Amino acid sequence: MMQRVRTQPFLRLATGALAVASFALIFLMLLFLLAYAYPAIRFNGIGFLTSLTWNIGNQYASGTVTRGGFTGQVGASFGALVFICGTVLSSFLAMIAAVPFSLLVAIAIVYRVPPFLKPLTNAVVELMAGVPSVIYGLWGMIVLVPFIGNKLSPSGNGNGLLAATIILALMVVPIMVATTRDVVQAQSTAIYEASMALGSTSWQAVTRAVLPSVRNGIAGSVLLAFGRALGETMAVLMVCGAAINTLPQSIFSPINTIAAVIVSQLESALTDASGMAQRSLGELALALFLITLIVNGVARVILRGGDRTSMVA
Repeated sequence: MMQRVRTQPFLRLATGALAVASFALIFLMLLFLLAYAYPAIRFNGIGFLTSLTWNIGNQYASGTVTRGGFTGQVGASFGALVFICGTVLSSFLAMIAAVPFSLLVAIAIVYRVPPFLKPLTNAVVELMAGVPSVIYGLWGMIVLVPFIGNKLSPSGNGNGLLAATIILALMVVPIMVATTRDVVQAQSTAIYEASMALGSTSWQAVTRAVLPSVRNGIAGSVLLAFGRALGETMAVLMVCGAAINTLPQSIFSPINTIAAVIVSQLESALTDASGMAQRSLGELALALFLITLIVNGVARVILRGGDRTSMVA
């Protein structure tokens, strides 16, 4: 007992320091992105969020153009609307497909898979979660994109929003299944058994008793998966179609995402002598960072509101 009392202040200090370090790391990342992207923020103005055009300018023209006190190449225009729409749309559609499927798989693993098969199913799920994203992208290029182009797309082009959505859904499903499975397994079996004793079916016991009791954990798994979908780079880049200066018109249209365009445009941005193209890519990274923060903030508000509602009930 004395040993436990002595270690409690140390553990409290250690956990507090780690919590502060996590917050400080996020703050420093945000500060760095703001400082690096500041010239681009002044140069691009509000048009960065509303313009469809991404053009580093004429590298061979003489002279420069100045906006907001900073200079760029003649003809330079950096608009992020295409990439923001592609990022949010592909991630949102992927979550629509992945969330119900992941919940059903997690429930099946906990309540329906025989005990002797559970180690195998758990191993398969965790193996899929650890597969490098480039493997999913390669499969998408070789199998998925030709199938969509030959069988589904009216234009015959399989690269686009549908391919990116399917790839993202496949990538986030193992993460959601693993985390949701762990959350449900950690819940006491008393809730499930009490619901069954009151005459519920197994499905009713799970959906009306077990899942509501672990909604915070499920929401956490959804956020974790959504965060990966928003920031996924290589797999999406390999199947999205790398659209520039055009918004998607259908599920088969080519798109581009913030993370993918940062990679694909980095080489050409390095040829910009003014450095404004590189700074604008930094502004794109800042936009993705803020989108992720907003998503997590909204989720926390929803969860807090749900907790208050359940307490009143």
